[in-house]
Amino acid sequence: MWAKAPLVDTADLRERTSADRREFLSGGLRPVECTACGTCVLVKKNSQHHTSIQWQTPTSECPEFAAQQRPGGLLDTCSKLRASIEALVAEGLLEVPDD
Repeated sequence: MWAKAPLVDTADLRERTSADRREFLSGGLRPVECTACGTCVLVKKNSQHHTSIQWQTPTSECPEFAAQQRPGGLLDTCSKLRASIEALVAEGLLEVPDD
C-alpha cells in the first residue's frame, strides 16, 4: 500500500521560495561608488575571486565602458571600478566570506 504525500501549504512554499530568491539575488549587496567617475553599483564579494556586481544605471554612464563598447562586444568590468572595490576590501569595508 502506498503512503499519501503530506499536504503542502502552497502559499507558504511560494513565499519561502520568493524569499530564498530575493536573498540569493540581492542579499549581501552593498552600494559601491567608483572613485574615478562616481558611478554607483551594488557589490557582493562571494569569495576572494568572485565578485557580483549589479549596475543600477546603464553601463554607458561609465566612461571606461563607454569608450570600449563595441557592437556585440562585452567587457568584463571597468578597471577603475574593480580598483575601487579592491580598495574597500583592503580597508575592511567590504566583507569577503571565508572559503
